[in-house]
Amino acid sequence: MEKSLNPIGAKPLPSGTAPIETQEEFLQRLAHECRRAERSKQRFLLVLIDGFATRRADIPAFTAPIATVTRDTDALGWYHAGCTLGILFTELGSGDAAAAREVVVKKIQKAMLLAGLSEGLAISAYILPQDLSKPVAIEDAPERIYESLDLLSPPGKRVQLKIKRGIDLIGSALLLVTLFPLMAMIAVAVKLGSRGPVLFRQTRVGQRGKPFTFLKFRSMAVASNPSLHENYVKEFIRGTAAQNTNEKGEKVFKLTQDPRVTPLGKFLRKTSLDELPQFWNVLRGEMSLVGPRPPIPYEVECYDLWHQRRVLEVKPGITGLWQVNGRSRTGFDDMVRLDLQYARTWSPWLDVKILLQTPMAVFRAGGAH
Repeated sequence: MEKSLNPIGAKPLPSGTAPIETQEEFLQRLAHECRRAERSKQRFLLVLIDGFATRRADIPAFTAPIATVTRDTDALGWYHAGCTLGILFTELGSGDAAAAREVVVKKIQKAMLLAGLSEGLAISAYILPQDLSKPVAIEDAPERIYESLDLLSPPGKRVQLKIKRGIDLIGSALLLVTLFPLMAMIAVAVKLGSRGPVLFRQTRVGQRGKPFTFLKFRSMAVASNPSLHENYVKEFIRGTAAQNTNEKGEKVFKLTQDPRVTPLGKFLRKTSLDELPQFWNVLRGEMSLVGPRPPIPYEVECYDLWHQRRVLEVKPGITGLWQVNGRSRTGFDDMVRLDLQYARTWSPWLDVKILLQTPMAVFRAGGAH
């Protein structure tokens, strides 16, 4: 790989050796590189080498072969202290990222083999930021990468996340029990109103790109063609969608005249009652009571790199800042900014405030269709 300049000012790698950054330093660099890549749209490569827990005596000798395959702009550090070393290769360029990964991994394997340091060590490589619109192999799943970055969070935030999960568990369980009679009546109405199942199941993209089965009461006729919604959503994300007019005469970014929706479905959507089965998703841990709405895979296909953070940083939710601040009157980029604002400023108290504001937002039906 050719030498190149690095705008983030990585430490130079002296000839014949490579300084090993601490775990905190390396993870900070990794987080910074993720943000830089979002702006430059130039992906980078993270190589992880596992197995040093039982081979600590070989660590000093390991830096020499690594220095032969890294550039001045690359970095070597502890991904997991004393166990897993990470090598961060900045900016893969505009070529085939997968091909670049293969070239780099082969160079590392060859250098380690020549140095007699390959036995007992396992190499994995990740192209970052990952393209969440494409299926990835289990070994490339983003959970491992982003769980490591959680270590940079202050201890207080980790405690708050446990509180959030506790609120989700208690809240979703109580609501499922309390609303069971209403949900049973809706289920009967859906079954009698049109042919098809009571529940609508759809694959959605969850936190850190993990897919899950999203539940709603069915509001459309069975075997409906999704292309109408898919085309409109893609235009909405690209900023080219036309605003439609709702029954109040307001301009909204929403399909207000969707022929696929049943008469009962229109009422369920208007009142957001079709969302009630998602409390089961919350109970299962796939969603939270509060968070960004989980996207459909074909939505993620149109995401810019910075858009992906809305599904990487926090768990998706039933309600959120977007639902209580503008809803369908808001453009896509502004919606994402609200989601990222939530991720930055999140606290249990903010969740409580959003939950308290949600009934009024539903009552106003501002943008629901």
